[in-house]
Amino acid sequence: MSQKIFIFDTTLRDGEQAPGMHLSVKEKLEIAHQLQKLNVDIIEAGFPISSKSDFDAVKEISKVIRDKSIAALARANFKDIDAAGEALKDAANPVIHTFISSSDIHLKHQLNKTREQVLEITAESVKRCKKYTDNIEFSAMDATRSDKEYLVKMFEIAIKNGAKILNVPDTVGYALPLEYSGLIEYLMNNVKGIENTIISVHCHNDLGLAVANSILAINKGARQIECSVNGIGERAGNAAIEEVALILDTRKKDLNFYTDINIREIAKTSNLVAALTGYLVAPNKAIVGKNAFSHEAGIHQDGMLKDRSTYEILKPEDIGLSASKLILGKHSGRHAFVKRLEDLGFNLNEAEIEKSFERFKSLAEKKGAINDNDLKAIIQNETREIKEYFKLNYYHILSGTNVKSTSTVGIDINGKLFESVHFGDGPIDASFKAIDQITKISTNLIDYSIEAVSEGKDAIGAVKIIISNNGIEVLGRGISTDVIEASIKAYINAMNRIVENQET
Repeated sequence: MSQKIFIFDTTLRDGEQAPGMHLSVKEKLEIAHQLQKLNVDIIEAGFPISSKSDFDAVKEISKVIRDKSIAALARANFKDIDAAGEALKDAANPVIHTFISSSDIHLKHQLNKTREQVLEITAESVKRCKKYTDNIEFSAMDATRSDKEYLVKMFEIAIKNGAKILNVPDTVGYALPLEYSGLIEYLMNNVKGIENTIISVHCHNDLGLAVANSILAINKGARQIECSVNGIGERAGNAAIEEVALILDTRKKDLNFYTDINIREIAKTSNLVAALTGYLVAPNKAIVGKNAFSHEAGIHQDGMLKDRSTYEILKPEDIGLSASKLILGKHSGRHAFVKRLEDLGFNLNEAEIEKSFERFKSLAEKKGAINDNDLKAIIQNETREIKEYFKLNYYHILSGTNVKSTSTVGIDINGKLFESVHFGDGPIDASFKAIDQITKISTNLIDYSIEAVSEGKDAIGAVKIIISNNGIEVLGRGISTDVIEASIKAYINAMNRIVENQET
């Protein structure tokens, strides 16, 4: 008889800890609703003690997602646990996920504590969690580089004090599949009381083994896999939920396991997370990459025309993709536009539809056919804007060989037009300096990136920047077929976020 594998989704917690990622509470709520449709078992909504926005996200998700367990992360100390408990107080099925390091490397260099002290902290922390919920997950951070006998003691203490789920993280993605599954087997055979708990696995992808380690672990007794949409997360990320789900679905007869994941929601979930996080999916990414169901080589095309199974083991329809695509352009109507957005996983209100459709029409006039990547960029930048304290009115650029780059920028502030002219090291630098002069906001540019979100000479350029003001980092985004315009929009977007942060 097949056994169920629980899916613990950490997109909103570990996933959001990826470098340069900043999700608002509203954006987290939108992703949580889609995770609900995907039918994950547990949504780890955030790390409440880490920031006000994380606390608020856990609190709001707990209020509205009632049919899923909602988890909050907490270090093994009372302050963290109390914050997690408070954030989860409205949750129907709250889970406190508390953790402490178990490896001698971490104990010496990070915690500066003895093994005995850490065992005492483990006991007291799990006890503290019971003040708020009986659903307690305990994680031994860096478990794969820990002494096995010590790990057994730690887990036994966690069980004795109320832990229901034991997480065995490969925190730095170091373990090989047979090593990791061997560790799970060792724990299953040596930890007293482990038969009354669920063993969870949380694998990082530093060596590209996160999914393989997770799958082999369930063969040795693990019954919960912690993963994230598109595999996002710290450093090289986590096990990808879409890969885990499709492996268990495609090979269910061989593996004898199943999940409750609604695989038809996978494409929508991937698209939404990529759009809101700004982390684009690699074309060759398994399951959800744009090339996953594309065939260009003549031999492959010939085989596909005769029988799709010659070169495809998965059907695109199974994960929510359409076998055929509508080509959207300047002659397309509103109905076709809205239908394509729904297929991509976006559910917009009327005002958002009108704004995005207007932008769509404008871009279609410039570049003709509009593809899915173009649409995602439009939605990401045009319908989820914050309040526009500063609004671009116009810009003019003078630049060229042996010419000092000059930018003239006009910005509307409360209905009044302000203009500035500035020189710079290139047109973008000149534009940013002109904007600084108008807004009177002092910033440091932390990161700047640009990439084409579609193909061809008329591709849309998507600019993502991170700037800091008084130690606070904010993310700005902008799109345009003109990379200078996209850069200016991204910078103004970031400026608006700075003002919004100052007012909240």
